[in-house]
Amino acid sequence: KGLPMETTTTLKIGVRAEDKNPWERRTPLMPEALAALQTKGVDVTVQTSGQRAIADAEFEAAGVPVRGDLKDRQLVMGIKEIPPEKIAPETVYCLFAHVIKGQSYNMPMLSRLMAVGATLIDYERIADSQNRRLVFFGRHAGLAGMINTLWALGLRLSHEGLASPFKALRQARHYGDLVQAKQALEAVGAAIADQGLPKQLHPLVVGITGYGNVARGAEEVLDLLPVKTFTPAQLVAAASSPESLSPGTVYKVVFKEADIVAPNDPLQRFDLTDYYANGHQKYHSVFTHYLSLLTLLVNCNYWDDRYPRLVTREDCLRLWGRGRNHKLKVIGDLACDVDGAVACTRKAACPDRPLYCYEPTGDQVSDGVVGDGPVVMAVEILPTELPYESSRHFSRALSPYLMDLVTTDYHVPFDDLALPEEIKRAVIVYRGELTPHYRYLDAHLHPKEV
Repeated sequence: KGLPMETTTTLKIGVRAEDKNPWERRTPLMPEALAALQTKGVDVTVQTSGQRAIADAEFEAAGVPVRGDLKDRQLVMGIKEIPPEKIAPETVYCLFAHVIKGQSYNMPMLSRLMAVGATLIDYERIADSQNRRLVFFGRHAGLAGMINTLWALGLRLSHEGLASPFKALRQARHYGDLVQAKQALEAVGAAIADQGLPKQLHPLVVGITGYGNVARGAEEVLDLLPVKTFTPAQLVAAASSPESLSPGTVYKVVFKEADIVAPNDPLQRFDLTDYYANGHQKYHSVFTHYLSLLTLLVNCNYWDDRYPRLVTREDCLRLWGRGRNHKLKVIGDLACDVDGAVACTRKAACPDRPLYCYEPTGDQVSDGVVGDGPVVMAVEILPTELPYESSRHFSRALSPYLMDLVTTDYHVPFDDLALPEEIKRAVIVYRGELTPHYRYLDAHLHPKEV
């Protein structure tokens, strides 16, 4: 199988219109990035879109052609998954594929890519030799996620009849841009510092799990408020004397792996490498000890079923079962792993219905902030709520690799493929075949019948 081009030519790039859902407004490449490619002789075009935050006219003003289809494009750049029927033969696709966990809902897309001899490069797997991601939206997921979590707190408190400065906030997507959103947060912070928080809300403690790009974005927003940072140990100590804490302060606690799990063997010390290697086989969650001290929980941790859950169903029943109205009001699950680290994340929400209340007694959810349980904010595509800023950041991170992508010879055997190593690690399918590191996906493509 080969690509419809001469090996000495440069691939023609097309940026596709997103069609997975009506809320996806991002683009992988901004007009200036495509215009820069044109100056290097690269043939570029953009598929017309009425929902993209960067309008067709902005691309055209930069001299980038806009048209209705990408039929002659050999390298197609997108954000979200592509419907199988729209995958063209022998084409190189760059996108967030969401297949590396064997996600069943994307196996038809993976099968189609293989059947037509296409190549798939997954942004999620573009990483350096230490497996640190290089092209990502994480910070903007954190920014939008924390804005939405604080907005949700204001709605929940209003429902409970409690006035708070958070009532003035809006959902991230309803701000004109990030600057406007930050100005609104700063106004809320000034009100907290000047007037203090209601005594029913004191102390307001925000727990953040994780310390990567998503968590840093979340902290960037939270730190616009009058914040004091506690360690988990300091939080526990302060819980015995809440009167010593200021009502004009929001208390932030960042939890790392050593804070949320402990070795099953009480004689063993926590070791991060060992935890990553062995997960729940050798470690168990101790995060339940902190849940009763939090007002908000913002989960930014990567999770899969190798690891203990952060919040279990038993935790939910203990805190909110039988109509209990607990201190923990809102959970912002920015990782959005359904039935994952946070047991009450029962579905991925969309920007038009971003909040639901989890009721542990019946293990059910209802849209909105009303119910006997925590409000959950688990929007799956948070960065698209800040579409312009997140697209600009992503485009800048991706741009250094573009010339390698368009000038590489994709006819050679995979071992001889001359992409930079950080990009080559992200090639999941090459000319219709799973690459060596991803052959485990064959078991998900052809699961054995039980």
